[in-house]
Amino acid sequence: MKAILDYPLALFAISLFVLWLSVQLGGFIRRKRSMPQDERDDFTLVINAGLTLLALIIGFSFSMAVSRYNQRKDYEEEEANAIGTEYVRVDFLPASDAANLRNLLERYLEQRTLFYTTRDLRQLAQIETETAKLQSQLWTSVKTSAEVHPTPPVTLAVWGMNDVLNRQGYTQAAWWNRIPVAAWSLMVFLAICCSLLVGYGSRRQEGFLFTVLPFLVSVAFFLIAEIDSPRTGVIRVAPQNLISLSQSLHRQ
Repeated sequence: MKAILDYPLALFAISLFVLWLSVQLGGFIRRKRSMPQDERDDFTLVINAGLTLLALIIGFSFSMAVSRYNQRKDYEEEEANAIGTEYVRVDFLPASDAANLRNLLERYLEQRTLFYTTRDLRQLAQIETETAKLQSQLWTSVKTSAEVHPTPPVTLAVWGMNDVLNRQGYTQAAWWNRIPVAAWSLMVFLAICCSLLVGYGSRRQEGFLFTVLPFLVSVAFFLIAEIDSPRTGVIRVAPQNLISLSQSLHRQ
C-alpha cells in the first residue's frame, strides 16, 4: 500500500473501484437476506455513526497532510535564509577562503533547488550524493579557516555554516514525515465498511446516487495523497525562496 500512496491518481482509481464493489457487495447481501423493518431504525443509527467516524478520520488525516505540507514549505524558506545569511557571513573569513566558500555555497544552493524539483529517483540519488560531498567540503573549509583564525567573527561564520547543514537535515526529516500507513489502512477499512452498509441499507441496486459515496471518499483520498506526496503529486512545494536567492546571487 505504501507504494500506491506515492501515486494519487492510481489511489483514486483503485479506491473508487474497491468502494463501488463494496457497495455492490452490500446490495448483494441485502438481496440474499432482506432487512426486517423493525431493525431499520437501528441500522440507520449504525450507518450514521460509521459515516460520521469516517468523516472525522478523513478530516484529521487531511489536517495532518496540510500541516506536513506547511512544514515542508517553512523549512524551504528557512533553508534559503540560512544559505543566504552564511553567504554574507563568509566575508568575515580571509579573502581566499571566502571566495572558495561562496563557490561551494552556490553549488550547494543549486543542489538544494534540484532536490525540490526533480522527480527522477536516480537523479535524486545523485543529488543526495553531491549534497553530502558539498556539505563535507563546506564544513572542512570553514573549520580550517576557524582553526587558523580563531576570532569571534570567524566563529560567527562557523555557526552560520552549522545552521546551513542542520536545515538540510530538518528538510529531509519533514519530507520523510508523512501520514502513517496504519492511518491510511484504518481509513480504507472504515470506507469499505461504510460502503457495505450503504449497499446493504439501500432499497434499490441501480442509480447514480449509488456511486456517490465511493466517488466522494475516493476524491478525499486523492486530495490527501496529493498533499501528502512531496515529490510525485501535483501539489508540491516549489523552491521559490531558493530560486529567488540563486537569482539574487547571480545578479551580484
